[in-house]
Amino acid sequence: MRVHPSVPLIAALGLVACGKPAAQSDQAASSTNAPAPTEAATPAAPTDAQKKAMLATLPAAYQAADLDNGQAKFALCQSCHTVVQGGPAMTGPNLWGIFGRKAGSSPDFSYSDGMKAYGIVWDADHLEKWITNPRAVIAGTKMTYLGMENAKDRIDTIAYLKTVTTAPGN
Repeated sequence: MRVHPSVPLIAALGLVACGKPAAQSDQAASSTNAPAPTEAATPAAPTDAQKKAMLATLPAAYQAADLDNGQAKFALCQSCHTVVQGGPAMTGPNLWGIFGRKAGSSPDFSYSDGMKAYGIVWDADHLEKWITNPRAVIAGTKMTYLGMENAKDRIDTIAYLKTVTTAPGN
């Protein structure tokens, strides 16, 4: 039995359509003339001068951090955390505004009892201890990350995190 060459293409298109929420699929089917939904404007990335000002609020060790290395190291964290203002919680909480926020206080995330009781306000030093070995800081934490051994990578990651989770001027 021969399969017509267009069958795999039609099947693939059908699978792609399955991934859309029903409301989008129904809307597309009912009105091809409807304007495309607009997405919220993405805030502009901070300038180099704004990043430098943000880093100046951190302890001296973080002020000369390699932000490119920090971004590369943070890529692993992005499988569980978002960093944009108003972003969703995922496996871990959204990290926007993490600096100066009380641990375990994001209303959109269900923290472990240990994190809720931790009682600290996140700053560079507390984040450094945390990402070194979360389980050593809070036994029974939900965070499955084992930790970042390299001190320079931690500094770079925390500095990068400061520049992507803080509004310029704060």
